This record gives sequence, C-alpha cells and structure tokens, in this order.
Amino acid sequence: MEDQSIANYQTAIIPTLSLRNGAAAIEFYKQAFNAVELMRITDPGGSVVAEMSIEGARFFLADESPEHGNFSPESVGGVTVRIALFVANPDAVAERAVAAGATVVYPVADQDYGYRLGQISDPFGHQWEIGRKI
Repeated sequence: MEDQSIANYQTAIIPTLSLRNGAAAIEFYKQAFNAVELMRITDPGGSVVAEMSIEGARFFLADESPEHGNFSPESVGGVTVRIALFVANPDAVAERAVAAGATVVYPVADQDYGYRLGQISDPFGHQWEIGRKI
C-alpha cells in the first residue's frame, strides 16, 4: 500500500542564484523573463532572498553571503552552473532578455543535437541557455 502522506509529493530541483544586488535582479528577471515574484525577504542591511517563477518554473535568488560560502559569479569570476530555460519561443525570450540588459554568449539557433538553443549572460553573471526541443 502506498504511503498517502507523500502520494502527491512532486520532486523538484530548485536553484538558488547567489548574486549581488538582489533587488535589481528581481526587476531584471521580471523584465527579461516575465518572472513573477512569489516571496521576498529583505534584512535590515538590504540583503534580499526571493522566490521567483517563470511560467511555473521556480527559482530562488539571494544576495551573496561570503560568510556562508555563497558567492556571486561576479565574485568568483565565472559560473559553475548554467541554467536551462525551455520555453515555446526561445528567440523572443532571448531577445527580451537582451533588451533588459543581458548579453549574448551565442545566439539562438537550431543545434545539431535537436534543440533550438542559445545562451545569454544576465547582468549578474549567471548564464542562461534558452531553448526548446525541435
């Protein structure tokens, strides 16, 4: 017999992006990806932790906290994780992100491995692969 207490539990991996200037990041993700702010906590010093959603795909962002080992790409000079954002129209989403301040790493195009995919870097140093399966 199945344990009913977990029958409706959905496993998920939800990234937390460490960055500088969480308040500005929230506004960028709203403009670039039509993200929705689900929750925000701001401490007295101005540091932010927020939960965001892009068409139901959730992620968190938090101002970096070196005392807890959380550094932004700006602090480490690179990234250790790329975020894949799969959407119906990757061309339009990438264009909107660039208009909001992202830079193109490589443009959205049909790839030999069966995806229409491109990559942008957001103003906070995180790299986003934006695409869909062909």
